[in-house]
Amino acid sequence: MSNERCQPATVSAIGESFDEVVLPHLDAAYRLARWLVWNEDDAEDVVQEAALRALRYFRTFTGGNGRAWFLRIVRNTCHGWRGHSFNAPTDQFDEEQHSNARPASDPETLLLQTDDVRLIERALRNVPDRFRELLVLRELEDLSYRELADVMGIPMGTVMSTLSRARQALRGALDNELKRAGIPTRTHPREQEADPVLV
Repeated sequence: MSNERCQPATVSAIGESFDEVVLPHLDAAYRLARWLVWNEDDAEDVVQEAALRALRYFRTFTGGNGRAWFLRIVRNTCHGWRGHSFNAPTDQFDEEQHSNARPASDPETLLLQTDDVRLIERALRNVPDRFRELLVLRELEDLSYRELADVMGIPMGTVMSTLSRARQALRGALDNELKRAGIPTRTHPREQEADPVLV
């Protein structure tokens, strides 16, 4: 058996290299994995596993959008990873956040920013996985509808309708989190018009 068969191809059939197609998207892959597995260490492991799979099967890459191709591998790896080892999310020590090296900000502003992030994270936990994936890929990674269709493996029309439902689900989850926190939610403009103003 020759050594060439054991080594994965690092150049695709159309002449693009693995480094050109996959490596620029490692940060996006990590962010996606982090939102899907809810654990930084597992997200790193998922991205490493996905990169190994991408390398192993790189000869099957036929061109097109490398980011969508790689993020689909990351997404599929995340789905397989959930059964692998699920740990409850933990707060990691953040050296930047706890160090005095950066200029001090207004404590109230920092608290509000932290609370907003936690609120969004809690709300996203209560959104179905498929919706969460679409929201992360569209809103945080700025994928186009075509790229979303490629990553999710669904028609573009389905992407648009599912994304609309995902946004509604997130709005509902955010409203629920705000109610739990005792913060009044904003009413729809039409509801405000219907309420008479007492003078």
